[in-house]
Amino acid sequence: MLKYLLLKIVEQERRNMSRICSVCGKGKLSGNTVSHSNRRAPRSYNANLQKINVKKADGTVAKEYVCARCIKSGKVERA
Repeated sequence: MLKYLLLKIVEQERRNMSRICSVCGKGKLSGNTVSHSNRRAPRSYNANLQKINVKKADGTVAKEYVCARCIKSGKVERA
């Protein structure tokens, strides 16, 4: 019972956060842009997220952000 409640809370948090893959949790990464003279400037790398209709386990349909890797590997069933 406790495990179910914890999983439900984690799923709600993941669903409420924008621009994060709802399957694997991939999101924004940060790094540096390095010039030819080796100067470094901060930048961010966004995940390749697509907003698609996803069929859930209970049969309902919802729009969620899913990364391209999860779509291509078949981890998500499209509605």
